[in-house]
Amino acid sequence: MVAAESRDVASRPIDLGAAVGLLTGARQVVLLAHVNPDADALGSALALGLALHRRGAQVQVSFGAPEHPAESLRDLDVAGLVVPHHRVVHRPELLVVLDTGSVDRLGTLADRAETAGTTLVIDHHISNSGFGTFYYVDPAAEATAVMVLHLLDAMGAPVDLPTARCLYAGLVTDTRNFRAASPDTHAMAARLLVAGVDAEAVTRPLLDTHPFSWLSMLSAVLATARLEVDEARGLGLVHAVIARDHIDVGRQEEIESVIDVLRTTAEAEVAVVLKQVGDRRWTANMRSKGRLDVAAAASALGGGGHRHASGFTVDGDAPAILDRVRHALADAPLLG
Repeated sequence: MVAAESRDVASRPIDLGAAVGLLTGARQVVLLAHVNPDADALGSALALGLALHRRGAQVQVSFGAPEHPAESLRDLDVAGLVVPHHRVVHRPELLVVLDTGSVDRLGTLADRAETAGTTLVIDHHISNSGFGTFYYVDPAAEATAVMVLHLLDAMGAPVDLPTARCLYAGLVTDTRNFRAASPDTHAMAARLLVAGVDAEAVTRPLLDTHPFSWLSMLSAVLATARLEVDEARGLGLVHAVIARDHIDVGRQEEIESVIDVLRTTAEAEVAVVLKQVGDRRWTANMRSKGRLDVAAAASALGGGGHRHASGFTVDGDAPAILDRVRHALADAPLLG
């Protein structure tokens, strides 16, 4: 476990054993993923929530936005643990925040970190701000699902097919279909396959399935793409803009998939997608191929994440934001 020097002094790091003690001792648990949860965030919350539910705890799983999980993730909730954000208990005994680098990423549920009896943060983002009562953070883990599997094993919880599907979804997405997975994580994946996971059935809706309308949206967005070979410390930057009209009509899966197309640009080390979520509010995805620390760049813009995958939210207009991105990337450290 690694603690950042800038963490809130009110938060305290804990180890695996102490985290297990908190989880197994609670009778009422709310597990929160970040807004617009991906497969790692929601899959981790559901896997851990299912284990606690089976132990007899009252369990809710939720997120600040949108109202419902992405369509490709809904089948993971076999026990009906997911509830809309407006139904989340206001003062839970134990709040568990998963895969969330800062409290603002909880959206409308950010206040639960203050009202809960105890808040435990479980995350693998190197930029995690250490909010809440306790944090268990491991930036060496490729996915929060890796950490949750360690927790389940320490709890003595069975990793059956429903649990394994949740964890596999997190692993396959956060490791880019295991291209960024360590040997230990490949071994974890093999264990989940032995538990009965159908890799093709889990992966296809997450990574390889889009409605026909996605093609027209992708065409319009890629028409905005620009390559700047001298940016990102001379390693190359490619960027594109997703306007609000495409955000409003597209599924979350389609919007989030654009960065994976853009990052294939051979001439660019860094890919950035700006997404308009308000009149002047934008969120951004940033990806690098391993030579530049985009987490440092995102942190300079008020966000955070991993060295190879990060993001931020900011107000302004797209050209001015892109200029700020260029400056942040110019100052970002090179990776060995």
